[in-house]
Amino acid sequence: MLAPITSDALSPRHGFFTRKGGASSGIFAGLNCGAGSTDQADIVAINRARAAEAMGVDVSHLVTLHQVHSPLCLTVDAPLSIRPEADALATATPGLALAILTADCQPVLFADAGAGVIGAAHAGWRGAKEGVLEATLDAMETLGARRAHIHAVIGPTISQAAYEVGPEFFEAFTDDDPETRRFFANGNGDRMLFNLPGYGLWRLRAAGVGLAEWTGHCTYRDPERFFSFRRTTHAGEADYGRLISIIRL
Repeated sequence: MLAPITSDALSPRHGFFTRKGGASSGIFAGLNCGAGSTDQADIVAINRARAAEAMGVDVSHLVTLHQVHSPLCLTVDAPLSIRPEADALATATPGLALAILTADCQPVLFADAGAGVIGAAHAGWRGAKEGVLEATLDAMETLGARRAHIHAVIGPTISQAAYEVGPEFFEAFTDDDPETRRFFANGNGDRMLFNLPGYGLWRLRAAGVGLAEWTGHCTYRDPERFFSFRRTTHAGEADYGRLISIIRL
């Protein structure tokens, strides 16, 4: 049984899918939708089809990307035959479902329900820092959305308590903007703890969205429900599954 997480802040049909209800096994057990993983391709295809069906669309209308941690957002008005390199999508075309894959990074779903415009972004630390959230808002505005009417929801992502970084990471942020110090807490030794969803919310609110929230789910802390790149790395596992987050008109 699939178990997507939803938010009352988003009225278009959407879901931040967990690993529940999938066909994969082993370290990928559950709903692994990552075509870039070493999971069996036919099993990943089954998982993606199940997620699409849960959203009421044919899998051919599930638009995904080759994500590269960039600030690039594409506007789409039809299904794509290839997965272009980018990290966010926007559309005003009914029947299309925009999908993002994550395994600790932020999946962010956007909607201006009144204008009939939606967006989806993969926002890890690099993409968020370089402006992928703002690029998604810009793309939605070109389709008729109004920034003050856009609601943005961050789905399951790694929480601050689980996101340990080094001094060079801290300096990369604070050298650019001293205000970002607020998103770091002291860890062990010279380690710091980074608040990725807090940073994402700050960027969204500073950009002028009407509403921004995080569902509050930590991917690292809940292995029964979520895949996590960092947890897999700490466990010494060979690979990891990818969660899918979808929004559709």
